[in-house]
Amino acid sequence: MSTTLPYLDADLPVETRIEDLVGRMTLEEKASQLLHSAAAVERLGVPAYDWWNEALHGIARSGKATVFPQAIGIAATFNVELMEQIASVISDEGRAKHHAAVRRGNRSRYTGLTFWSPNVNIFRDPRWGRGQETFGEDPFLTAELGGAFVHGMQGDHPRYLKTAACAKHFAVHSGPEALRHEFDAVAEEKDLQETYLPAFEHLVKEGVEAIMGAYNRTNGEPCCASADLMGRLRDEWGFQGHFLSDCWAVRDFHEHHHVTETPEESVALALSHGCDLNCGCTYERVLAAVRQGLLDEAFVDASLRRLLQTRFRLGMFDPPEQVPWSDTPSSVVDCEAHRALARKAAVQSMVLLKNDNAILPLREDIRRIAVLGHNAAAVQPLLGNYYGLNSRLVTVLEGIIGRVPDGVSVEYRHACLMDRPNPNSAGWAIGDAGSYEVAIAVVGLSELFEGEEGDAILSPTKGDRDRIELPEPQCTFLERLMDTGVPTVVVVMSGSPIAMPEIVEKAAAVLWAWYPGEEGGNAIADVLFGDASPAGRLPITFPVSTEQLPPFEDYAMAGRTYKYAREAPMFPFGYGLTYTTIEYRALRTDQDVVAAGATVTVEVDVANTGAQASDEVVQLYVKHTPGSETPNCSLVAFSRVTLDAGESRTVALPVTGLSLARFAAGGKRVFGEACELVAGPRAPMPGWDTPTSDFVRTTIRLNE
Repeated sequence: MSTTLPYLDADLPVETRIEDLVGRMTLEEKASQLLHSAAAVERLGVPAYDWWNEALHGIARSGKATVFPQAIGIAATFNVELMEQIASVISDEGRAKHHAAVRRGNRSRYTGLTFWSPNVNIFRDPRWGRGQETFGEDPFLTAELGGAFVHGMQGDHPRYLKTAACAKHFAVHSGPEALRHEFDAVAEEKDLQETYLPAFEHLVKEGVEAIMGAYNRTNGEPCCASADLMGRLRDEWGFQGHFLSDCWAVRDFHEHHHVTETPEESVALALSHGCDLNCGCTYERVLAAVRQGLLDEAFVDASLRRLLQTRFRLGMFDPPEQVPWSDTPSSVVDCEAHRALARKAAVQSMVLLKNDNAILPLREDIRRIAVLGHNAAAVQPLLGNYYGLNSRLVTVLEGIIGRVPDGVSVEYRHACLMDRPNPNSAGWAIGDAGSYEVAIAVVGLSELFEGEEGDAILSPTKGDRDRIELPEPQCTFLERLMDTGVPTVVVVMSGSPIAMPEIVEKAAAVLWAWYPGEEGGNAIADVLFGDASPAGRLPITFPVSTEQLPPFEDYAMAGRTYKYAREAPMFPFGYGLTYTTIEYRALRTDQDVVAAGATVTVEVDVANTGAQASDEVVQLYVKHTPGSETPNCSLVAFSRVTLDAGESRTVALPVTGLSLARFAAGGKRVFGEACELVAGPRAPMPGWDTPTSDFVRTTIRLNE
């Protein structure tokens, strides 16, 4: 193909090149580009391209890659800078793997540069199996981490995208999995504005290249063809990228939602509302929809232009030597520096929930350790879902064995099954654990039990949980173990909250490890033996029981998350212990009144009064006059800082005036009120909002 064709001229504006290429295509060729598996247009030199790729916590489903902690674990770090570093590493590996695949002539699924991550849905209900893919229940935390992910994935080159990120699933998508193809998520405007939409709006304004629509309907309209949602996205927020359907979601229009009767009608509805790319097969009927007079070709052209814009910004039609990252070597994939970052992230994600009598870190003179539990030697709970693979997945048992000093006796037993009683009741599962100085019981779930509709093969509810309690066989095992009198450290691997108040009460310590990635075993050992102080914080409320939860199918926020809970939880949002003691002192602002469009600087003095260096996650909340429509509190700023033993630091937290406003019924922001700013180590929610030194406060007034 001659390089004199305008669309191949890298010196021309991208818009000019796109118009030239679109103008050269037949309708059939244009239609072929709107499916996730876009066909080659050989006469024009356009190669085949599969848009489908995943990078939730590392390059997924494509062989070797660095496997970082699952997204919910990264959220527990409360570390925006770390999130951007992780995403930058993921995009490095994505570039390397893409160019290696192209050199082999491999243009199949999971080889492209368009990654369908991050998932910025709100983890509104802990029963949702896909909640592990999110950054938790808080819109502000989700927006900040999601924005950092986008920056790391897409880079900051003025012309080219490093890779293309995608915010999903737009919108109000958060279970139940069994109903996602047919459900209408009815949400009040207040809940949309306050909870479900802010992260998407933030990512659009941060320049995310793509948005994926959800399977469900929202307020009556299918999300991949919603006039309301598309109006907010493009008209109100100014989104300039491309929009794609979740996989086979357009087929749901006629098969499950029954808003259309035929595939051609579904195609016309989706494309005319701006759904540019179809993951699935329904857009195979684009030609038929045009010929039946259901769809104007202008909609095809408009969607194709937006898709080509992404491919041009990725440098796919430019000489490789002109495109940064095109020579990224395969040697970067899971290199030692990336493994070190995965270990750092896993360590920072660990949340210490209980530590009676400072049993952790384990004593250096310890002599006998029992390691028990079905997750201790398993690879699966390291991974979560949407995972990559490599040759060194470090289990918890391997991490502990690699860390214990010579002369320490360690015994390992599988001990129990995850979700069913042991068929053999001989009782050797516990053995003589009572004679050991400490037992480390590694329990919890895996992506076999919680996850997406078709992946969680142990789930009878297509990936969700009916109840959030720890499965009874694990409870029985842990109670038998603790009844021996051995001090028990319970390490829980899970992508979501598990209610287990009786176990928490009896355990000597509880460490929440999430699905910690390839270096998970080493990271857990780092924390258990005191090589690092745990400082992760819960990105989601841990209820006492399933009975505290509203109906799963109800999308109203009343009674949900730390903002609207009316009962004391087992552990609140933002909670987590360290191996030291932290004090919060004076809280102050640089102004007493702030305008909605302005930013106020809030300062708080934080001191490490203990004997060990540690990170601390400083959290700032706003509290309004209590009322039925008013949240208990709302996170408006946070910062993870490192404090040496005895060190004090003033932490500055920038807060936008707009974030201090509350929402009234109808989604209107309320201005002119005085509100309270509260800083501390967790959310000051009912049952935990006690007047102790944990919290410091000041007041401020917000003007419109």
